[in-house]
Parts: sequence; C-alpha cells; structure tokens
Amino acid sequence: MGRVTLQEGDLTEQETDAIVNAANNQLVLGAGVAGAIREKGGPTIQQECDAHGAIEVGEAAITGAGDLPARFVIHAAGMAPGGVANEETVRSSLRASLELARENGLATISIPAIGTGVGGFPLQRCAEVSLEEARAHLEGETSLEEIRFVLFGEPAYRVFEMVNDAAKVQAQMDRMARLRERD
Repeated sequence: MGRVTLQEGDLTEQETDAIVNAANNQLVLGAGVAGAIREKGGPTIQQECDAHGAIEVGEAAITGAGDLPARFVIHAAGMAPGGVANEETVRSSLRASLELARENGLATISIPAIGTGVGGFPLQRCAEVSLEEARAHLEGETSLEEIRFVLFGEPAYRVFEMVNDAAKVQAQMDRMARLRERD
C-alpha cells in the first residue's frame, strides 16, 4: 500500500511524476500555485491547458509539465475564476486528480493545499479533506506509491501535520477498542 507524506516546500521543485495545480475550471494559470507553475514551467503548460479547454468545477485535467522537474501537471479545478473553493469542490477535484494519476500509471504525486489561497477555503478543513481523500484512494486499487502534500510555509505544514497526527491517534484508538472487544 502507498504512503502519505508531508513536506514544507515549493511544489514547483518536486521531482515526482506529477504535481497538482490548484486550478480554476477555465484552466487559466493565474495567481498563487498556478502562477508559480506558469512562471517556472514555461508557456507550454498554458498552451496545453488552452488546447484542452474548460472543465467542470470539481474535475481535473492533465498536461505536460513544461520546464518543471515533474513529468505532468494535474489541474484540480477547485473553483471557477474569481470564485471560491468549498469542501465539495476541493474533495471532488482532489479525488479526480488522484484518479487521473491512477489512470496514467503514476507512482508519485505532489499536492498543495487546494483552494486555500485565492479560493479562501479554510486550511484546517482542507487538511482534513485532503488527507481523508488520500488515504481512501490508497486503500483502493491504485498505481500511486506516494501521495506527497507539499505545503508552502511552516504554518500550513504544521496544520497538515496536526491533522495527520490526529488521524493516526484515532486509528490507534480504534484498533485498541477492537482488541478490547475481542477479549
């Protein structure tokens, strides 16, 4: 079974099979994560997005990664341009991104805190939803060996770490309760 890892850092520097762009459904590389991908990855990523065309909010699309060290960019449409992200759109676009990774036989993927920048989605809820979706994906049939959350800045990393640790503690408590029930 694959693993979930957390890292503080720059998503555009990840040497994974794919990185996930916190995208809008028009696939226009604007500000935040998308802007960094556009600047560091070069114009071919936006050109591929333009050729692909718009997708529905909550869906995902895959393009090449241009000059980035990753092989692909998966664009998770967590909102419309100028809109806001919410739990449903973040959950759905992340799930669609993980499914695209599986369909393309990818082993490693790096994901930001989708929707928490210009989308305005609360960071802690993003961590809860994202980690839940990652674990659920890894429990099914997948090619992914590592789902890496790459968080920009220590505060974001610490929130994801806290949520991840709480889930681990809860899982251990559940295991202990099941053992007590058997005795």
